Amino acid sequence: MRRSFSASQQVEAEGEIDITPMLDVVFIMLIFFIVTASFVKESGIEVNRPDASTAQAKPRANILIAINENDEIWINKRRVDESQVRANIERLHAENPQGTVVIQADEEAKTRKLVAVMDAARQAGVYDVSLATEAM
Repeated sequence: MRRSFSASQQVEAEGEIDITPMLDVVFIMLIFFIVTASFVKESGIEVNRPDASTAQAKPRANILIAINENDEIWINKRRVDESQVRANIERLHAENPQGTVVIQADEEAKTRKLVAVMDAARQAGVYDVSLATEAM
């Protein structure tokens, strides 16, 4: 049995382009860029950090804590009570055990609040705690 196609049916069959492989490639590229992208973490507020001539960049600062001039503590764009700092640090450290804590304290923040946050980080098991400053 022989099948015969008319000329219009042959042109229509030849003119279709299968885009499934292209969609697969685009999807794989999307996954690649999402996985390899570096996301910038922010503490949630802008603070006036003190100047320091010996400031060094911290490459793996994953837990950012900010203390503003009113001694309010901010973690992940949320205001956190002083009693909840340790629990938040423990949770964030469990998500990324290699991460470090960087405290962004305002110049006008009280030293007592800064020491309380540093103490909470150490109680949470994170001993790599740094203070963010402006490089001179």
